[in-house]
Amino acid sequence: MVLVPFVLAWDILLNIGNAVLPKRKKGKVVRPGHAGVGGKWPEFIAPTEGDSRCSCPALNAMSNHGILPRDGKNITFKQLNALIQETYNFSPSFCFMVPHIGASMLKKSYWKDSFNLADLDLHNGIEHDASLTRLDTHLNRNQAPPHLPFVKELLESATGRDEDGNPLLTEADVSRMLVKRRKEAEVANPHYTTSKFHEVFGASNASTLLTIFGGRVADLEAILIDEKLPEGWESRILEHFGLTVIAFNKVVSRVGKGTEGEKKE
Repeated sequence: MVLVPFVLAWDILLNIGNAVLPKRKKGKVVRPGHAGVGGKWPEFIAPTEGDSRCSCPALNAMSNHGILPRDGKNITFKQLNALIQETYNFSPSFCFMVPHIGASMLKKSYWKDSFNLADLDLHNGIEHDASLTRLDTHLNRNQAPPHLPFVKELLESATGRDEDGNPLLTEADVSRMLVKRRKEAEVANPHYTTSKFHEVFGASNASTLLTIFGGRVADLEAILIDEKLPEGWESRILEHFGLTVIAFNKVVSRVGKGTEGEKKE
């Protein structure tokens, strides 16, 4: 990908900036003028028939709150870039790179084209087998709704606790559940496929639960089951420029290494 050197250089600068600049204050992660300021999110409206949704709870939640179009359709890649950054405090470099990857997989132009959320469920492109929250495509063609038994088992697997004793998912919890899902999918799905790329992609998706959502089970219940941003919620990333690719990949790497340890046990 031609843009990779540019994005990585940009990301390094943002990472340095995060190290030297003061963090955002809790309660003020979302900048003034954007949806979610002070934890006050636009009205939640569940999707209706004909609306487009995908297997990503975070994007579905944005449409359910009207941050992205409520019908989940005709979203430009540039629009997605800006709104993910504002909503979840991913870094500008991260938000530039990920929609570019999505556009490339869908064989669309980042600069000129649009997409529907359901387009993102291109099997073995963006969507993959052994999800933590969805049945495999072979077992359920509609990837939009979460598979509640998977979600509840994931949340109940939390072994961490915050300072108030509330349950938290840990990196080890997520690694363990990723391996469990892969083993189960291999048995249940006769068309099960995986690759190193999809294993890394799965670890990346799971790592969002630990970074942006801080592993907090109470918040994840809303985002994974109802695909709703809780009242008063804000991203757990306080860094000035948001969650960089470098910082995120450190978490992804540890989760990935954890899956290797789980396989050996």
